[in-house]
Amino acid sequence: MKLFNYGLIVSLFALLLTSCGNEKDTSEAPTYTEADIKAESQKANHFFDSVFDASVDRSPMYQSYLGIKKDYGKWDDISDENAKKELEIAKKELQYLKDSINPEALDKQTRISYELFKEDRKNEIEDFKWRFHNYPVNQMFGLHSQVPAMLINIHQVTDSSDAAAYISRLKGIKPLFDQLIENLRMREDKGIIPPKFVFDHVIDGSENIIKGAPFTNGEPSTLLADFTKKIDALGLPEEVRNNFINQAREELLNSVQPAYTSLLSFLKAQEERANTMDGIWKWPGGDKYYNVALNRTTTTDLTAEEIHQIGLDEVQRIHGEMREIMKEVGFEGSLQEFFTFLKTDDQFFYPNTDAGKEDYMDSAKSIIDNMESRLDELFITTPKARIQVKRVEKFRENSAGKAFYQSPAPDGSRPGTYYANLADSRNMPKYEMEALAYHEGIPGHHMDRTIAQELTGIPKFRKFGGYTAYIEGWGLYSEFIPKEMGLYENPYSDYGRLAMELWRACRLVVDTGIHSKKWTREEGIDYYLTNTSGSERECVRMVERHIVMPSQATAYKIGMLEILKLRQKAVDELGDKFDIREFHEVVLTSGAVPLNVLGDLVNEYIEETKNETSAENSEV
Repeated sequence: MKLFNYGLIVSLFALLLTSCGNEKDTSEAPTYTEADIKAESQKANHFFDSVFDASVDRSPMYQSYLGIKKDYGKWDDISDENAKKELEIAKKELQYLKDSINPEALDKQTRISYELFKEDRKNEIEDFKWRFHNYPVNQMFGLHSQVPAMLINIHQVTDSSDAAAYISRLKGIKPLFDQLIENLRMREDKGIIPPKFVFDHVIDGSENIIKGAPFTNGEPSTLLADFTKKIDALGLPEEVRNNFINQAREELLNSVQPAYTSLLSFLKAQEERANTMDGIWKWPGGDKYYNVALNRTTTTDLTAEEIHQIGLDEVQRIHGEMREIMKEVGFEGSLQEFFTFLKTDDQFFYPNTDAGKEDYMDSAKSIIDNMESRLDELFITTPKARIQVKRVEKFRENSAGKAFYQSPAPDGSRPGTYYANLADSRNMPKYEMEALAYHEGIPGHHMDRTIAQELTGIPKFRKFGGYTAYIEGWGLYSEFIPKEMGLYENPYSDYGRLAMELWRACRLVVDTGIHSKKWTREEGIDYYLTNTSGSERECVRMVERHIVMPSQATAYKIGMLEILKLRQKAVDELGDKFDIREFHEVVLTSGAVPLNVLGDLVNEYIEETKNETSAENSEV
């Protein structure tokens, strides 16, 4: 759904006032002084930030992601009763916006904030009826993996109070999981159960958390090892240190183990009732929901059929470019034979050993360091926060994606993190390393996510909010930019760039295929195996991702295509006045926005640059 275009409506309204036949309308639109605009904008921004702060206050988990330790020992309330309370809050916030803020008296950025906030609350209210149309526990995400990942990666222990909060959170896992199980039960009552393949993944991942001491004999469990390491780093007196560890062991046995045991019991029973139908067309109202999901994900009005066709066209184009690389490297054979060569030849993979995985990490860091040294060639604003490269932790590497990014804490206490999943080196080919590092690290998500957080002059909900098509569109566009800089010098690395782009083009085809055209899981896997060089494991995992995250994977290519289209428009209209650094400044310095709003910002940049050029020519 496109956002309300305020400027266009105002223009049309003004036109109507001056063209009403022979009737004279002596009324005049109100005018606002700079002081009026400043005052109303400050009022609006105060409201936006107060709403954001209140929402953070209601979410202990989000507080921790933001580096806030206010409710450090608590978890969120995920009950349906609380969801209903959040709905009423959203309704009140939207009503206040309509009643108390005058959009005509706002400055440019605040007017954008007004429209974004209004649309967000309208969508939240409208989408409440779809709140059960998802799988809260699946192989991609869910509290079964989020809880330990958050304790390990987000919950820092810098003093004794932090340690006590960690223990408090261990104690709170049982009531949290009780709410989770109730949520799963409510969905099943409505006919929403994950397909069968999901259960092996989530059961295995959940069982991993309660393996090891104190649950069983042997090495410390994942959470006990993490807590012990953090406590030991404090250098506390031995008695105090041991007391904390004993408390943690007690809560692991009395809360964590029963929580996971109850969840596992429910999941194993539900698995018996699950089926192998994959698309969300099987849900009540599933077809209608999928259209809504595509709309929210892409921030466009593109239909499933249109997205499917865009994907087919892009797959064909990229295959053509890959054939050119085949000629460059002297490979003789079909494209499918080239795919097989790339999937099987040992030269394209690091050894699946600790040493080989360390070499991969070193190379990934080197790629990011090199790109970081050249950012001034492309950007005016660059991130202040640092970036680090880490391996996905062992307890979740078998279910997590191949790579992802985690934003830094706003206070600088935690850097941005590019995670690489090295569960199996054969799934992380050397030729994809560059594109992957550019996407997740620099100039990809560490640029768009971190710059947004560090912006001034926009409210917090825009700094920390997001639109998937913008965010992932930027990530995919960031794989392309280095090509223009002369990187990807090895033709196989350039193939890797195309392979990653091809992957995203196939996503358009398969996501819509499964959820709109009723493809089976096997048909989706076969499409990837036939049209990409991805390993069978990668193809299976991607299709399974489509199934549990309907529409999400369509964002990448749709967003990238729109950014490239807008850039080409700027190049065509500005000629030698086009500056890539200025274009990127426009794209990155308003935070994440819907694609139509991004188009408005770029069009404004084009017109302003033209006007500046005309003024310069007039002076000459």
